[in-house]
Amino acid sequence: MAGPIDMTGQLVGNAVRLAWYSGLGWALRRMPASGVPATASTSTFQPRGPVPSRAELLADIRSLLWADAKAVREGLYPPLPPEEVGFLDHVRRIRAMADDVPRAAERRQARDAGTARDVDGADGLPDYYAQDFHFQTGGYLTAESARLYDVQVETLFSGSAAAMRRAGLRAIARFMRGRDQRQVSLIDVACGTGRFLRDVRLAFPAIELTGIDLSEAYLAEATAHLGRLRPARLIVGNAEAMPLADASQDIVTSVFLFHELPPEVRRTVASEMARVLKPGGRLVFIDSLQMGDRPGWDGLLESFPQRFHEPYYRHYAIDDLDALFTEAGLVADGSEIAFLSKVLVRRKA
Repeated sequence: MAGPIDMTGQLVGNAVRLAWYSGLGWALRRMPASGVPATASTSTFQPRGPVPSRAELLADIRSLLWADAKAVREGLYPPLPPEEVGFLDHVRRIRAMADDVPRAAERRQARDAGTARDVDGADGLPDYYAQDFHFQTGGYLTAESARLYDVQVETLFSGSAAAMRRAGLRAIARFMRGRDQRQVSLIDVACGTGRFLRDVRLAFPAIELTGIDLSEAYLAEATAHLGRLRPARLIVGNAEAMPLADASQDIVTSVFLFHELPPEVRRTVASEMARVLKPGGRLVFIDSLQMGDRPGWDGLLESFPQRFHEPYYRHYAIDDLDALFTEAGLVADGSEIAFLSKVLVRRKA
């Protein structure tokens, strides 16, 4: 049973992550030709909506990290252990990320997001997927992109990305009360490098766990992140047509996927999620805030697609997710704001 010691350890670990990645972001913003504004005043884009101050953002990160540690104290999930990736490898990934910054900056300046289309195998993928989201070299299709993705995301969010993902574990823990883990199946849709799969496996070691993603390179990275934990079944496949039987999953999870899908594809994927869920099963959905979720932060959401290549984000930010999920047969069963993300829980009627 977890307790105050575990909570303290999680708080310390979260504080170290915050300091480490905040410092790393500060250094990268001051690199020559980084293309990343050192301060808000150096950005040419002026959002119409309000933007939170740095003090507000830091206060909210602290609240997020406190909620994460509190969940550990309550035994909803375990403290985050050291990564399977060692410290020296982590440093090498940071160095590679820094080396890639000038190239990404050049493409950002030219609004060029096409390197993924030159990767072997890209021709057989959906057009919306074979592009450089975030101006990331190789898009989601290369081993080097997979190696850099997690440090890039944590740097972008000042070390809070793990805690935003883990907010979804609280909904899973509520669903799991009184259930035998060995009888529960979960699929993580667009599992990427497998960070959330690892979180779920650590919290629920016996659950039947599946991940699906279009990128073989990212699934290889997911295998490395799962390390010596009980393996998950990893499938190369499209979320628009998952190779799973109807009503075969107790839980479907989706982490930061929908804002990178065109509107019509979001609806197809939502229907697929509903199809594979058992009656009474849960969708645990984690993605960016939308306009109006935190009105005082709307300007920040306006700025995001201006700084990064996110061609479908603007529509996502105003899309009616409640109507989208209701149309798919998924009814509301709770929600939670977690810093720049939100967790929506939907139940299959």
